[in-house]
Amino acid sequence: QVQLLESGGGLVQPGGSLRLACAASERTFSTYTMGWFRQVPGKEREFVAAIRWRGYATSYGDSVKGRFTISTDNAKNTVTLQMNSLGTGDTAVYYCAYGPYAIISAMSLQTSFRYWGQGIQVTVSS
Repeated sequence: QVQLLESGGGLVQPGGSLRLACAASERTFSTYTMGWFRQVPGKEREFVAAIRWRGYATSYGDSVKGRFTISTDNAKNTVTLQMNSLGTGDTAVYYCAYGPYAIISAMSLQTSFRYWGQGIQVTVSS
């Protein structure tokens, strides 16, 4: 059973930056896809960003394009989400996700991912 360990959340002021990281405990898929979703109470889980192994392809949610950058370390089975120009609308619990190879159009779908992290809180507030 793959475990995903998330780190880097916390409290940040509007306009600030945070970096989230997620490490998979084992390499289950040779050509993996890793991503981030977020959720606020009372709302559906929202796609944030995803990346295919070695960074061969990336996908971003419309609300984070140009502000967030996703990257992966293939050797370490990790994914990092650099979040800049954060606003209060980015406040949510962020979930790391891990799954097999996904075509670009499917990278934003929760069903493309097989394993999920516990979630980490990101709060943007002054």
